[in-house]
Amino acid sequence: MNGAVRGGVRGGFGLIGPRRERHVVPAADLDALALPVADDGVVIGVDAGGRPAVLGVNRPTPYEVTLIGGLWTAQVLALRTAATGARVAVETGRAPVWSALARAAGGGQPCVTLHDVGRVPPQGASAGSPVLVVRDCGMRPPRGRVAAGPWQSVLTLLPYLSPAAPRLLRNASLAGVQRVSPEEAARIGVLMRLPGTVVESLPTLGDGVTLWCTPGDRKFVMTQGTEAETGLLGAARRID
Repeated sequence: MNGAVRGGVRGGFGLIGPRRERHVVPAADLDALALPVADDGVVIGVDAGGRPAVLGVNRPTPYEVTLIGGLWTAQVLALRTAATGARVAVETGRAPVWSALARAAGGGQPCVTLHDVGRVPPQGASAGSPVLVVRDCGMRPPRGRVAAGPWQSVLTLLPYLSPAAPRLLRNASLAGVQRVSPEEAARIGVLMRLPGTVVESLPTLGDGVTLWCTPGDRKFVMTQGTEAETGLLGAARRID
């Protein structure tokens, strides 16, 4: 057909699609537009307004997350990340508390693997096979052999504010803070530049509530387990 359009067909290109007017926004109206942050990741709960809160774990750039909180929240994040098709490697000194989750995730596929502390092998993360490394290594986690990189995020779980916390919080792309003591709250407030009202609320947070923050932004999120998650992990709790 020599590239000509005949009968609604273009040679080599198939049928001609529908024609629509272009969507044009005047420059003066651009400030009125708003896009949700990280709207293509893992739903980790709802914010204070009842809107879904989403954490973009699978990224083309290194992403470090430090969570000062409970095992339950870290496990829910691992399950939900695996549900997006990512692989999850758990570095832990308490494998028995992760074994049921590893068996249940992925419908029998080995999408969640458990490794001793310091024994996580290279994961070969890629855009088609992203990875989340969960480091559940106690109060003083050693420097990990497997670091954050393209399509490989790292979540480090600290049960409480430890001597390692300042370094981890400074290097983190995002920090999560659950209920802590008033003394810990004051130190975290300095490290993360939190307003006084936020610092005062940290010792009173309910189970399942996390403050997700950076030095310039913050959001409280309530994580509630689904029926399947609650059956596997129990109810939301701060203390393991």
